[in-house]
Amino acid sequence: MAFLGIVKLCFHIFLCLNWMNSAQGKEEDKGYGYPFIKPASSFSSTGSSSTEFSRQIKAYDYIIVGGGTAGCPLAATLSRNFKVLVLERGGVPFSNPNVSYLQNFHISLADTSPSSAAQPFISTDGVISCRAKVLGGGTCINAGFYTRASTRFIKRVGWDTELVKQSFPWIEKQIVHWPKLAPWQQALRDGLLEVGVSPFNGFTYNHIYGTKVGGSIFDNSGRRHTAADLLASATPENLTVLVRATVQKIIFDTKNRKQPRAVGVIFKDENGKEHKAFLGDKQSNEVILSSGAIGSPQLLLLSGIGPKEDLKKMNIPVVLHNEFVGKGMSDNPMNAIFIPTKKPVRQSLIETVGITKMGVFIEASSGFGQSNASIHCNHGIMSAEIGQLSTVPPKQRTLEAIKAYKEGKQNLPHEAFQGGFILEKIVGPFSKGELRLNSTDADENPSVTFNYFSHPYDLRRCVSGIRLIEKIVRTNNFTKVVNSDVYTEEMLLNISTKANVNLIPKHINDTQSVKQFCKDTVITIWHYHGGCHVGQVVDPDYKVIGVHGLRVIDGSTFSDSPGTNPQATVMMMGRYMGVKILRERLGEAAGI
Repeated sequence: MAFLGIVKLCFHIFLCLNWMNSAQGKEEDKGYGYPFIKPASSFSSTGSSSTEFSRQIKAYDYIIVGGGTAGCPLAATLSRNFKVLVLERGGVPFSNPNVSYLQNFHISLADTSPSSAAQPFISTDGVISCRAKVLGGGTCINAGFYTRASTRFIKRVGWDTELVKQSFPWIEKQIVHWPKLAPWQQALRDGLLEVGVSPFNGFTYNHIYGTKVGGSIFDNSGRRHTAADLLASATPENLTVLVRATVQKIIFDTKNRKQPRAVGVIFKDENGKEHKAFLGDKQSNEVILSSGAIGSPQLLLLSGIGPKEDLKKMNIPVVLHNEFVGKGMSDNPMNAIFIPTKKPVRQSLIETVGITKMGVFIEASSGFGQSNASIHCNHGIMSAEIGQLSTVPPKQRTLEAIKAYKEGKQNLPHEAFQGGFILEKIVGPFSKGELRLNSTDADENPSVTFNYFSHPYDLRRCVSGIRLIEKIVRTNNFTKVVNSDVYTEEMLLNISTKANVNLIPKHINDTQSVKQFCKDTVITIWHYHGGCHVGQVVDPDYKVIGVHGLRVIDGSTFSDSPGTNPQATVMMMGRYMGVKILRERLGEAAGI
């Protein structure tokens, strides 16, 4: 998903969320956007339908589980020649202003209602995170930055470079825009160049060392364009998209076969009613998982593909033993420093990036201020109260302790909420973790561990990134917009530490040890990946090893996150694999 680090502070100390009392805070599924998008309850299952409709639902050539960043372009492409069913567990983004507009970015992410486009979870590391639950996936809740993978990444994964060059523009022509650079982003650009992150590569989608301005899926009016908009390129009569359709597991045919074959899926609609959808009889028909780095390995495990001992403990019948499902999970760790300014700054998300040779990316966001009322506000599950109380033993987290924290929260300088962030993140973390099931409920988040900074090289790079930010803040260009003559480096680190961006207990030497600051204030940029690695869970064509009729096409197959922000490459992957499948199945008759 694109860079989302700022949201952690937005969750904890920025705005007292009033979406619950506003029509804007709730998604309205009335506007489905396209005639082929329907509520899951409109689907008639085999058992209760007419014979004619029974034959119809068995006629799908492809069932795509997850209408997200990869799933939407994949579905639009495959529908050119085949019958496609997309099952998306979330709703539609089109009528939700908290998804559609940049100014509401933080509100959508902090929405914990059942109809929210974002589903929060907390990793076992204590880092608060989120996964998309909406048609369009992470492109509906991210910071919008659009930048391609490096040529090195493309070669390493073995993609056809010519098809890649054709697939990126297909995305860009439909939903990507050049940003009108905000003052905060201009200051970062100039500061990066002043400290030597050069050359300036101008406006470019390409991944190049130095400083650049990338694309955005927000247009210049602040309206978001998502992967769901790519469905406009679909062949309508060949595509059915069901929203609020939560897939429970994949159905396999294991009789008289050397290897299981995926033949359909079981899903529940928005009312909890269970349905079955099936593929047609052709051997080349497939179920394709595009549920993301959390959802795809989770669904494989729920369906009986994974470490057999773990499956047996959950009383899940073993379809195929594969010890690697859910393993090798990674997330690019991010740390943010809040920079108070002399006056309010314009809202901006990621537009400028510094790409260093040390494996550190520098980005920025600004203008998400705090009202006086929100200082007194309890922000719920994502609140600063929880973060602050992580330093208190669980049994001592009383109402009195919460009240004491709220009072102390007022002591944070008001200037701290007038300004922006400079963010550093590291590419290709060496630290690895895993995903395990908590239950057999598909709606429940699995247990995810990323082991942030468990590898010393990751920690060294974080320290380098923080030191680089400190230099940027002191540049001539940046001092024009910040109070760098007032706040020392230690004071800036202290403000960021007090923000309580995670559930990790804080240490008293946070502002003295940059290493400790990195560990204690780590947050996610939601660029997690892995769990279905190529060569372990899927083959180079993303077909699940040991199973027929099943692929995984999303970021769970990546060994590291592409580019500075992955959404461009994940959308391209959906288009790329759709074209590749059509060409392999139909040859020149595919006409694409």
